[in-house]
Amino acid sequence: MAPRTITPFGPQHPVLPEPIQLKLTLEDEKVVDVLPAIGYGHRGIEKACELNEYPKNIYLCERICGICSAIHGMTYCDVVEKLWPLEIPPRAKYLRTIWAEMSRTHSHLLWLGLAVDALGFESMFMQYWRIREKVLDILEMTAGHRVTQSVAVVGGVRRDIDDDQKKHCIEVLKDVRKEAEALNNVLVNDYTVKARTVGKGVLSYDQAIALGCCGPHLRASGVKEDCRQLGYWAYGDLSFEPITAPGGDTYSRVAVRCGELLQAIDLQLEAFAKMPEGDIAAKPKGSPPANEAATRIEQPRGELFYYAKGNGTRNLERLRVRTPTYANIPSLLVMLPGCEMADVAIIVLSIDPCISCTER
Repeated sequence: MAPRTITPFGPQHPVLPEPIQLKLTLEDEKVVDVLPAIGYGHRGIEKACELNEYPKNIYLCERICGICSAIHGMTYCDVVEKLWPLEIPPRAKYLRTIWAEMSRTHSHLLWLGLAVDALGFESMFMQYWRIREKVLDILEMTAGHRVTQSVAVVGGVRRDIDDDQKKHCIEVLKDVRKEAEALNNVLVNDYTVKARTVGKGVLSYDQAIALGCCGPHLRASGVKEDCRQLGYWAYGDLSFEPITAPGGDTYSRVAVRCGELLQAIDLQLEAFAKMPEGDIAAKPKGSPPANEAATRIEQPRGELFYYAKGNGTRNLERLRVRTPTYANIPSLLVMLPGCEMADVAIIVLSIDPCISCTER
């Protein structure tokens, strides 16, 4: 039996944008065991949300994660609206859907850039991020900011998209789709990419369900599960079908995100075409009642769960957030043992880890 060595992977590592440590037990170059260690970025946001009046928590929740800030803010508003309950106007539902899918588009472009960079494709990395800049530009034009949009309010949204902005967004999105599709075709058909990803970090259908995985990570194991199937906001009016892959390996996770990137653009174009006229917000009256509610929204990385409990005052009694990476980290204990040390980086990256979300 080969001698065993415990090697720390992280918390600072080129492939990790945020701090998490994996204690890898190695036999020569083969991983035989892994122990994740989190807690490097804890900020106490859930407790802080009990200290603020409920409208101020929108801005706090948006800072749980930079990449998914718009969806965090809209999900918080969604769960507070369920406390009343409060129905938001139809146009606001479409606007939330459009901004959510814009966030998914730029998040997947960011991840694909990081993934190809980890595989050594510097030029393709810059191409994916060049395309992402176009999406960030239309986010800034419509919402006022490239990353932290702050468009959600309890009862709807604070900004509208006028006809000129709509026309420009459609032109940009069509251009982005064409360029992204061309890059995706190169990526999924490249020999080196397949050699580094096919059969690496395999998570079976049953394992994905048993471990409670979510998002593209779950769907890459063949599980047809997506919170957008619930039909919240405008998704019930749009043509949507979850994108899956059967392999359960790193290659399948790349392929699913490539497909979801194009699908997100198609959903935005369809939403723009179907968006009705009307108000963009309903005015809530009073304070959240002594009630409790929960909501599930599909983030770029998977299911985002919010629970809120009101007590009749302007402060929530409790807010609980469960993020997709928190659900996906346990799968590393199944995916990493048996792989080579050289494959650890891309397998870890394939779950699209967001430690800022996980630790809050």
